[in-house]
Amino acid sequence: MPKGEKKKVVVIGVGFGGLQAIKKLSKEEDLEIIAIDKKNHHLFQPLLYQVATAVLSPADIAIPTRSLIGDKKNVTVYLGEVEKIDIQAKKVIFQGHSEDYDYLILAAGAKSGYFGNDHWKKYSIGLKSLKDALSIRTKILTSFEQAELAGDPEVAKKHLNYVIIGGGPTGVELAGSIAELSHEIVRNEFHTIDPALAKITLIEASPRLLAAFAPKLSEFAKIRLEKRGVEVLTGTKVLEIDQNGVKIEGRTIASSTVIWAAGVQANSIGASLGVPTDRMGRVMVDEFCNVEGHPEVFVIGDIANYSKGLERPLPGVSPVAMQQGRYVASLIRGDLKSKKRKPFHYLDKGSMATIGRQDAVAQVGNFRLRGFFGWVVWLFIHIFYQVGFKNKISIFITWVWSYITFRAEARLIQDEIDSSSNGSSTPN
Repeated sequence: MPKGEKKKVVVIGVGFGGLQAIKKLSKEEDLEIIAIDKKNHHLFQPLLYQVATAVLSPADIAIPTRSLIGDKKNVTVYLGEVEKIDIQAKKVIFQGHSEDYDYLILAAGAKSGYFGNDHWKKYSIGLKSLKDALSIRTKILTSFEQAELAGDPEVAKKHLNYVIIGGGPTGVELAGSIAELSHEIVRNEFHTIDPALAKITLIEASPRLLAAFAPKLSEFAKIRLEKRGVEVLTGTKVLEIDQNGVKIEGRTIASSTVIWAAGVQANSIGASLGVPTDRMGRVMVDEFCNVEGHPEVFVIGDIANYSKGLERPLPGVSPVAMQQGRYVASLIRGDLKSKKRKPFHYLDKGSMATIGRQDAVAQVGNFRLRGFFGWVVWLFIHIFYQVGFKNKISIFITWVWSYITFRAEARLIQDEIDSSSNGSSTPN
């Protein structure tokens, strides 16, 4: 490369993978980096459910992108949505603007996927963004208020029925957290209703919860959730979701609050590459995280299907995205020095999920933790990986205070109540 000539790297998405790649590439003076994201913040998605259930505030788990990478001299940040990627012309089109690139890193993430039943979106809420978390929080908190006003026990009962679909970590964590909120935290704050009568139902189509965990940990999670008053239905398929609730074989569960945690779909921008994708819309990549025939185009994280030499594709979890982000950055830096590329290898550092106060499950290889010790490990791991010192301190203080007082202080309904819609909230 001629002296003074800089290679340009365009990074789409500043989530876990994109951020790791940018941080490492920013150390290379011979690179110009363009970061594009349709959100102005980096989000710590594993704790979204705690925003949804009023334990944490949005600012506890999100930090402005510019405050993380905006001070890097060779990094330019754009807020915008990518409309098209032309890999033949090596060009990215967004917000009426275009950027050429020498290298492209696509790390645009995923959204909720409904297995072809997109009409279910109208009657349920996914959990992939701060907007989703705040919608769930508003829905749950408003449901208590609507039940208090209902007058009719059957109407109140429907308002206090919460259905979570999907028994992975997100579904388990949501079910446990909603149970604690309704059965413990706000129990003494209402006088017409008893929030402790709230019914939380967790539905999973496969035979057990937390399918990626050891069977004993799955069973432990089920028992602990049931102890908290959660009805756990495994081996149960959802047949329909409508305005009345959720239909399963043999019955309909009446509910005004249905949360979807059962599946994801890759960001649709991956399809614009014109390369093979799987049924979830994930881009098929090779052992270098490249799309076929384009060694300058990398796809990482939730939007990628990496399955080279594996029985099944790598899961859409933050450790995969972070390791791929660092790996791709190393490859690009190696290219500048004409180094031979080595395939990506994922180091599985284990999985964990919290069930509620003092209860979690964790596994690393053959090592298993559950109950209080699993919960302590879960707490410190999540604080450690949280981006930003202020956020680490804020979360730690909030968790300590919540543990001591058994309270959730972020119980703010940000919308106003509209009298013409029977107590439902409407945006300002």
